[in-house]
Amino acid sequence: MEDTFKKVYQIKLSMKGIVPQIWRRIQVPENYTFLDLHNAIQAVMNWDDYHLHEFEMKNPKTGAPVKIGAEDEGYEHFSDTLLLLPEEKVKLSKLFTLENKAALYTYDFGDDWQVKVRLEKILPRAEGVEYPVCTAGKRAGVPEDIGGIWGYEDILEILKDPDHEEYEDNVAWLGEDFDPEYFDPKDVSF
Repeated sequence: MEDTFKKVYQIKLSMKGIVPQIWRRIQVPENYTFLDLHNAIQAVMNWDDYHLHEFEMKNPKTGAPVKIGAEDEGYEHFSDTLLLLPEEKVKLSKLFTLENKAALYTYDFGDDWQVKVRLEKILPRAEGVEYPVCTAGKRAGVPEDIGGIWGYEDILEILKDPDHEEYEDNVAWLGEDFDPEYFDPKDVSF
């Protein structure tokens, strides 16, 4: 990543459909591409990036919706007729403005995780800070391949009941340390 940026985009990422909310606040260089943003989202949500994904937002010049994603084989099967912009070429600064603040990031078209991406502010680059950085958040990211929101809610119920017949299997699968309420931005590694 070039080190030639002067501004930083502060972005809030909020999982849709999960209460209490799972969210993160990150700061990224203004010259980030959507591929860079995808990688940052993967890091802060503790995902392994082995599913398809895409962004959707409005083009600030035309108001028309656009999709931004990977030009991988098979991708077009999941996408509709909207124009697909290549994520590795499109910079955040081309589509995000203070008037055009919102995008939707979808990850894993099976589990259908949707993350609201909202530009909160544009800040001057701070001296001595290594970007990207996660500055805040709440709750652990949802585990991958869990069956979407309903699967996640089922697992949370099972974890509350050590006598549940699936409790041991789920603890073994998620890991002994999984705590759905725990998140510390200092644990995020980009």
